[in-house]
Amino acid sequence: MLQCVIIDDEPLARGILEEFLQKSGITGAASFANARDALAHLQTHETDVLFLDIEMPEMNGIDFLKSLAQPPVTVFTTAYRGYAFEGYELGVIDFLLKPISYARFGHALDKVRDFLQLKEQNTNLEQNLTEEKPDFIFVKSGVQRVRLAFDDIAYIQGLKDYAIIHTGAGKVVIKGSVKAMLEIFPPARFLRVHKSFIVGIDKIRRIERNRIVWGNHQIPIGRNYREEVMQVITQ
Repeated sequence: MLQCVIIDDEPLARGILEEFLQKSGITGAASFANARDALAHLQTHETDVLFLDIEMPEMNGIDFLKSLAQPPVTVFTTAYRGYAFEGYELGVIDFLLKPISYARFGHALDKVRDFLQLKEQNTNLEQNLTEEKPDFIFVKSGVQRVRLAFDDIAYIQGLKDYAIIHTGAGKVVIKGSVKAMLEIFPPARFLRVHKSFIVGIDKIRRIERNRIVWGNHQIPIGRNYREEVMQVITQ
């Protein structure tokens, strides 16, 4: 059972999230109308996931998240699409735009569950093999070693001290920052498009405004990376 915390100054918004959690089989979520009261709870209770509104009085969600030394997995909820970029830079796992549908909420909850489950596998890159095997890397999970072919990797999302590697067959969570991933994955095949995202260059098929669309996923292109992205795809 996930331990969830909801922070939103709007009672209706909190009620919707509570209802969605209950429909998903999760009960007992702690719900708060302001960041101050929520902070006291987070300091004394183990929390798996935080559903955090951005536009709130006293302290907004972005400043609140920045104030946490060890924040739980966080999903931003807001009525303003423009906050998505800053949210991803803070390491949030997903961004829900109000009004939130149950289907979209379920997708975010699946991402949270997948991340927490994969994180427990304690998977690590075997960096010593990358120079000898330029077409793939090995990851170690427990006593198992799994080969990841570069051709199969679509993109990598940074989430604080972890990286989520998305492949055509599923996801792998490993310990390490986006910066550390850049030192391992070959620059001729992978491109950093955002502070928190690396994309396989040959997987870039469609760009809509400031996003790369890959299947049902939308990967933001950061302002500081857009020029390089456009240069690469027009070569």
